[in-house]
Amino acid sequence: MPKRLLNRLQDWVGRIGGRSQSASANQGPRIIPRDEHTISRQHISESAKKVLHRLNRSGHDAYLVGGGVRDLLLGGKPKDFDIATSATPEEVHELFRNSRLIGRRFRLVHVLFGKEVIEVTTFRGMPSNADADPHMDVNEQGRLLRDNVYGTQEEDALRRDFTVNALYYDIRDFTVHDYANGLEDLHHRELRLIGDPVVRYQEDPVRMLRAARFAAKLDFSIAPDTATPIRDLTHLLEDIPAARLFEEVLKLFAAGQGERTYEILTQYDLFAPLFPETAKALAEGESDAVIRQALANTDRRIAQSKPITPYFLYAALLWPALRVRWLREEEESDQPAYQALQQAAGDTVQEQVGATSIPRRFSTPMREIWELQVRLGKRGGRKADRLLEHPRFRAAYDFLLVREHAGEDTQGLGAWWTEYQDADEDRRRAMIKELGQPGGGGKRKRKRKPKPKTSTS
Repeated sequence: MPKRLLNRLQDWVGRIGGRSQSASANQGPRIIPRDEHTISRQHISESAKKVLHRLNRSGHDAYLVGGGVRDLLLGGKPKDFDIATSATPEEVHELFRNSRLIGRRFRLVHVLFGKEVIEVTTFRGMPSNADADPHMDVNEQGRLLRDNVYGTQEEDALRRDFTVNALYYDIRDFTVHDYANGLEDLHHRELRLIGDPVVRYQEDPVRMLRAARFAAKLDFSIAPDTATPIRDLTHLLEDIPAARLFEEVLKLFAAGQGERTYEILTQYDLFAPLFPETAKALAEGESDAVIRQALANTDRRIAQSKPITPYFLYAALLWPALRVRWLREEEESDQPAYQALQQAAGDTVQEQVGATSIPRRFSTPMREIWELQVRLGKRGGRKADRLLEHPRFRAAYDFLLVREHAGEDTQGLGAWWTEYQDADEDRRRAMIKELGQPGGGGKRKRKRKPKPKTSTS
């Protein structure tokens, strides 16, 4: 490798602070033999092994890389297996008829085995010559808009985000290649960016969110040099497309560590760019108890392999912002509670889509959950039975319980609806009748005024 490139690699991979540079280019990777690591082929997907073997037999270098290697070394069971190779996307596509080329910013290949997808990427090169390279596009803030420059395995390793994600498993001799001291950080359970953190966040601001997500998922700390610049760079997320941030929100809060992720996001001021109106409401004194309770419930459901719904998460994450708007709407417009809520819900959604998009298939049921919070209090006559038949009743009922467990006073609605769902017809009619009695939770009937007597004279 030319000396000029070696120097460029070393400069680019240098880290803030006194920690030694990670795997300087003139030393090459640290090779860990089979008897010194815990990865077993038995724990690697058969599909991933097929892709690795075929690429290797075709004369290409191919390695298992990234989160799959990291999680195997931590004793976990990876959900996904990614492969890095010296083959170009077109060469990979040619080898696998069950594959498709995807991506603009990063050109890659998905090899399909039924529902399982093996992602294959070509070794990427360095970003130093972005201005002169037609395959790269960088904006004024340093964000990579397009990056299809191919390089060596070493360059590819140093282009990855975190050291623990820059570990390569070679199925040919069962070794692990470590270019960035990833094993050391794995041992210390520390998340550290490769290269200058400021530059890496400028290249892709979503890396700040990934740092929070991985720290929560792996129960790692974030290295000081990686954490320090975050609070000063959160504004960079404003330039990320709202649709991409919506997907990132789902990754953050629907992976089973939502409550811990929320704590990390707020710690590093990363929650506000995602939910600006909620953050503003919290800063003004609104409680985040509903958010925390909903995330705790979601984490528990995921641990029990139960389904979760994005619209329920968003209903909770935006609840503080909605409450502030709802109260203001009632006070300023003197509208009934339900109409004020509808207006506040529309305004809240409109503001939120400026930060993260919300597809209509999620925003509509989210608004229904909110609006049902008022309707659940109106149970007279046959209204309760009709509400039970509402397609969003169960989600609204669950949301009501979240509010109660978070400390909101709902006048005992949660307990009432819990009993009503399980009651027989006679008991239901009795419960409805009790609502009209003092303390029953319903409106008292107004006494009719006596008609004025008419004179017969």
